[in-house]
Amino acid sequence: MGPAPAVAQIAPSAAEVARYRGLHAAAHSGDLVTIDKLVAQKADVNARDPYGRTPLHVATYAGQRGAIRALAKAGANLELLEKDRYDAVTIAAVANDENTLRTLLSLGASAKLTTSRYDGTALIAAAHLGHHGVVKQLIAGGAPLDHVNNLHWTALIESIVLGDGGPRHVATLQALVDAGASLQLADRNGNTPLRLAQARNYRKMVEILEKAGAK
Repeated sequence: MGPAPAVAQIAPSAAEVARYRGLHAAAHSGDLVTIDKLVAQKADVNARDPYGRTPLHVATYAGQRGAIRALAKAGANLELLEKDRYDAVTIAAVANDENTLRTLLSLGASAKLTTSRYDGTALIAAAHLGHHGVVKQLIAGGAPLDHVNNLHWTALIESIVLGDGGPRHVATLQALVDAGASLQLADRNGNTPLRLAQARNYRKMVEILEKAGAK
């Protein structure tokens, strides 16, 4: 098994927020009046801070759903990646912010992008963390179930090898199995999800996988 990926997202620090001006500042605080005014003045809705974050990224980190809607209406690109290659959907997914994720997906943001330094997806990131409600939203949004990241892990595998075998990761695994995720895609050492769950003595996961026909 390879190294466990760290959650590489870096939210704006207090010092960075204090330096924000224009749309970045308005997005962080949810100041819709200022957003509308700046948009009318032709401000760049996809402007970047030094870390590559757009106002949309900043609004997502801050859970400012009104700002997200206003920026989207103004033509913000919902699929841009910041310096660590995270899009707004993956940021919301990692934060376990189901309401913000729902807003982004309803506005047309994609659940299908390849994101992060691990060439993963929002679904893989959420499965890693056991965010089962987020996982269900992403599945409904068309996230690729069997994307393999550069650690050679799928979302299903990450729910096992990076989980704790507890209720959240079990619910994540169940959601992925119910959605039809591959039970046979193996890690780079040839270990199937069932073998990985058996090796960790994750009995509930083993039960779910065996019931679904995993080998």
